[in-house]
Amino acid sequence: MVEEAIRRGASRRDLLKMLMGSGVALGAGGGLLMRATQAVAATPKTGGHLKAAGWSASTADTLDPAKASLSTDYTRSCALYNRLTFLNEAGEVEMELAESFESSDAKTWNVKLKSGVTFHDGKTLSSADVVFSLKRHLDPDVGSKVNSIAKQMAEITAVDNLNVRIVLTEPNADLPTILSLHHFMIVADGTTDFSKGIGTGAFVLEEFEPGVRSIAARNPNYFKATGPYLDSFEFFAISDNNARVNALLSDDIHIAGAINARSLRMMEGQQGVDTSITTTGNYTNLNIRLDIDPGAKAGFIEGMKHLVNRELIQKSILRGLAEIGNDQPVSPANRYHNTELQPHEYDPERARALFEKAGVLGQTIPIVASDAANASIDMATVVQQAGSEIGMTFDVQRAPSDGYWSNYWLKAPVHFGNINPRPTPDILFSLLYHSEAPWNESQYKSEKFDNMLIEARGLLDETKRTDMYWEMQEMVANEAGTIIPAYISNIDGIASELKGLRPNPLGNLMGYAFAEYVWLDE
Repeated sequence: MVEEAIRRGASRRDLLKMLMGSGVALGAGGGLLMRATQAVAATPKTGGHLKAAGWSASTADTLDPAKASLSTDYTRSCALYNRLTFLNEAGEVEMELAESFESSDAKTWNVKLKSGVTFHDGKTLSSADVVFSLKRHLDPDVGSKVNSIAKQMAEITAVDNLNVRIVLTEPNADLPTILSLHHFMIVADGTTDFSKGIGTGAFVLEEFEPGVRSIAARNPNYFKATGPYLDSFEFFAISDNNARVNALLSDDIHIAGAINARSLRMMEGQQGVDTSITTTGNYTNLNIRLDIDPGAKAGFIEGMKHLVNRELIQKSILRGLAEIGNDQPVSPANRYHNTELQPHEYDPERARALFEKAGVLGQTIPIVASDAANASIDMATVVQQAGSEIGMTFDVQRAPSDGYWSNYWLKAPVHFGNINPRPTPDILFSLLYHSEAPWNESQYKSEKFDNMLIEARGLLDETKRTDMYWEMQEMVANEAGTIIPAYISNIDGIASELKGLRPNPLGNLMGYAFAEYVWLDE
């Protein structure tokens, strides 16, 4: 019904009503609420060159999956490499390079690899490649973005040519899901030069210029029975949202990734374009560092949480394509979401009193925002306006997209982030809130939280595990300096001839793995 409405040019209001009434898909690794507006054609077609535009890029773009930070990195990693496991659209774990993944106690895992898989340079995949790839994340010199998660792998050994044993420090039933993350792509044993992107993936790299573009061609020796269908695809970024949409409307590209909700109006009634809309837990958050002023002043962060008008952000900025957030990263799409944790109430007068207590009332507080963090500039403007009504001055500093993630994110005292969906609370907390988390956006430190994280991941009693995750969400919402106003629906603009794009729990653009699965029906 939704697909038909889009094709006939339904109004945005009608579309939103249908989207809000669409279905729910539940699966392992968390119940994943997904709303998709594109039908999947029955018969894939082979051939064609696809052009896709993402929303952020940097000269720090990398083909090393361990160091991947941006959607551009994830997209290229998904095309060039493979993981041991893959999450399908229902959030269920499927085998990719692994033939099987077994454990009797959730602590010792036996991984059997598929035979006959080859890298782009002709080398045959073996257990040595898997051991090397996983151990890289434990080497501090590599700078892996998932080092804190990988530390639970105490032993990684090759049993024989196609079998690997992984022993964890503590039981973790989520390991097959964890190893489906983009960073855990498998590279060849001994790889030090990633500039050629040599993997086992569906595409072979032809050209890559960081911050500019990449071109990759179909791998003729791909090990899977089906796909890829494209002859080649080109990927680059257009940071300006309107420019990205206009490129789609003028047939210059087939995909405009992560478009702003306001852009739906630009696309209404336009021939040759559709949308793909999914809600899997993506969010843009306002980060206030606890270790420096003004976040170090008692009362300031709490005041900010009461100054953020979440309903206005949801309804006006995000055009209803979002769910109200309660300042912790486990979204309503996840089965562990704490449904009793209420968001901080919008209360400017209470915020004023807290700012006065913190000694900052009347001061000018910089807020760094960028187009690189979806809708952050608009969100910053909402906060700025609310502040002006109570005597607080916020200076919204608009940073360029290029370099935002390396120069401002995690560094500025008050700034925005944009977090892609992750399938389990353990992954989210390990990446973002553990005391040693690589992306600890507000520098939240809690020994109690760290201990609970380790205990919860090994629990096989789902009731106890859920109780602990609920308490941890409360701790983050009340103690950390991250403000999550809403869980945002991902909106991708696509050309009508593009087929095969489906929702995925790891984010929009099919969890960034679209290139392997889509085709052009021209």
